[in-house]
Amino acid sequence: MKNEQRVLEVIKKFHKKLPKFADGRINYSKSDTAPVITVFIKYKNKILLLKRSNNVSTYKGIWNTVAGYLDELKPLKEKTLEELNEELGIREDAILSLSLGKSYQFRDTNIDKTWIVYPALVELDKEPKIKLDREHTDYKWIKPDEIKNFDVVPHLLKSFRAVVN
Repeated sequence: MKNEQRVLEVIKKFHKKLPKFADGRINYSKSDTAPVITVFIKYKNKILLLKRSNNVSTYKGIWNTVAGYLDELKPLKEKTLEELNEELGIREDAILSLSLGKSYQFRDTNIDKTWIVYPALVELDKEPKIKLDREHTDYKWIKPDEIKNFDVVPHLLKSFRAVVN
């Protein structure tokens, strides 16, 4: 509960100082720092990688997992479920477990942005039928040790280790 409260406090700080979209979400486009959720989807002994499309603002054509800005005052579990449904069509009833890892931050000097990363791991009871949205062009189920063989967003392996250790 304390971690959840800390996350909401971080989001509140950005909510106070940054502009909002018409629907009330925080607009991080001109901010040099942004909190994000990175959600790993696990089925049996594999995880899902998603190739980012040209419709996203950063890391076009790079492999990632389900991810999204923490742009609303919502608990991480709720945001995780929302991103899974929005990006892949995975609903809560397909989830065996959901765990949150330790957050961390890093500066990507290539795009001049500091990311505050909140990693999550969702384990599914059956292999889902993947429905990609506009954010992704492809997907692959891989063994976790194969992450290093892909051109992935910065620190993706660190995020994975944060939710499995």
